[in-house]
Amino acid sequence: MIKRILAIIVGAGIAGGAGFLWYAWYPALPKVAPPQPGQFSAAKIERGRIVAAESYCVECHTRQDIGGGPRLAGDYKMVSPFGAIYSSNITPDPETGIGNWSEEALRRALRYGISRDGSHLLPAFVYDHFTKMTDADISDLYAWIMSQPAVHMTRRPNGFPLSISPRFTLAGWKLLYFRPGVYQPDPKHDAMWNRGAYLAEGAAHCGACHTPRGLLGAEKVPDEMYDGGAVDGWIAPPLNDKNPTPVVWTEDELYDYLRNGVAPLHGPAGGPMSPVAHDFLATVPEEDVHAIAHYFADVDHAAQRVGGDKAALRTAMEQSKRDLAGSVLSTDPDARLYQGACAACHYNAAPMPVLGRPELALNNALWLDEPTNLYLVMLRGLTAEEGQSGVAMPSFYNALSDHDMARIAAYLRRTRTTLPPWTDLDKKAAEARKLVEEPPVNSSH
Repeated sequence: MIKRILAIIVGAGIAGGAGFLWYAWYPALPKVAPPQPGQFSAAKIERGRIVAAESYCVECHTRQDIGGGPRLAGDYKMVSPFGAIYSSNITPDPETGIGNWSEEALRRALRYGISRDGSHLLPAFVYDHFTKMTDADISDLYAWIMSQPAVHMTRRPNGFPLSISPRFTLAGWKLLYFRPGVYQPDPKHDAMWNRGAYLAEGAAHCGACHTPRGLLGAEKVPDEMYDGGAVDGWIAPPLNDKNPTPVVWTEDELYDYLRNGVAPLHGPAGGPMSPVAHDFLATVPEEDVHAIAHYFADVDHAAQRVGGDKAALRTAMEQSKRDLAGSVLSTDPDARLYQGACAACHYNAAPMPVLGRPELALNNALWLDEPTNLYLVMLRGLTAEEGQSGVAMPSFYNALSDHDMARIAAYLRRTRTTLPPWTDLDKKAAEARKLVEEPPVNSSH
C-alpha cells in the first residue's frame, strides 16, 4: 500500500514536472532580415511613435547614468531588491539589438514576456501591462522601432540570479502572477474611460510605479491597485482615493499635470514623473491625455470627494499668510529657517496659489508617510526643463544640512497638515542625500 502511494506521488511529480516544462518551454522564432528604408509608411511610423511615447520606451531603454547613452540602445539601470537590472538594446541593430526580430517576435515579447530566442524575459520589462496592447498598436510600434537608427551597443550584465537563459524559473513566477490578454473594454463605462483604462493599465503601465509590490516583485493587484509604490528612490503616491492630499486630483488637475508638467493646485512634476509629462505625454494626441485623466478621476472618485476642496484651499492660504506674522517668526526658529530658505518662492495669498509658486500644503510630498520626496526635491531642485516649463527651483544640497532639512520638514508637516509628525527626520535626510550622488548645478528663477 505504501509503495503504491509513493508510486502515485512520484508519478504525479513527474507528470507535474513534465507539464511545467511544457508550459515553460517556447521555441526560438526565425531571424528576419533587418528592415529596409521605406518598408513602412510614414503614417504607420507616426502611429508607432505615439505608441512608443505612451509606453515610455525611450526612457527605459536609454542609459541615464555614466554620461547617458544612445537612444533605445538599452543599459538603463533599474534597481530591484534582487540586484541591478539593465534594459536591452531595442534598436534595429541585428547583433546587439532586435534588428533580426520579426513583428511576431515583438508581439510575443510584449504579450507573453518571451524573447525571440524562446527565453523568459524578466518582469522588469512590464509585459504584465504590455500584454493588454492591441495587435494594431504593436504592429505600429514595431514599424517605429525598426525605423530608428541602429546602434551597436551591449548592456551591462544583470546583477540578478535569473539572468541566465532559459530562465525556466520565471515561468513559475508567471504561473503565480501573470495573466496575459488584450484589454477588454468595460461595458459599464464610456469610450473615453475605456481608452484611458487601456492606456493606463496597458502601454503606459501606470501601476508599475504606483502599485505596491510583494516579496517576489509582483504588483499587489487588484486589492492594492494604485495604492502607491516606489521608483528610483522616490515615493510614487496613490492614484486612487487613498491619495492623502486635502484637495482632490480632479480630471482637470490630472490633465494639466500629465500634459504640461504642473497642476495649478498640486504643483509641478518632479523626479521620474517629469519626463513622463514633458518628453512623452506632451507629444501625443490631447484626447489620449484627457482619456487617462478621465479614467483616474474616476479611480480616485474625484466627483464624490471635491466637496471639501474649498475649505482645504482656504486653510492652506491662511497658513501661508501666517508664516509672515512677526509673532510666529519671533517665537519659532523653524519658521525663521523656512522663511529664509523657502517662503520667498512658496508664499501664496488668497484665493488661489500662483502657478509657478507651489502651495506646499496641497502637495503630495507633505502628506505621504515618509518625507522622501520632500527631501529629494530640496536636494536636487527642479530645472527649468522639469515641472512647470521655464520655472526652476535651485538645489539646496550644499545650502542646507541634514538637520536643516529635518527642521523644515518638521515645521511644514506640523503647520501644513493634520497628520502625525514624521520620525527620524535627520536620519532620513542623510539617507535621501545618498540618493543624490552629486550636487546638481543650480538653476536661477
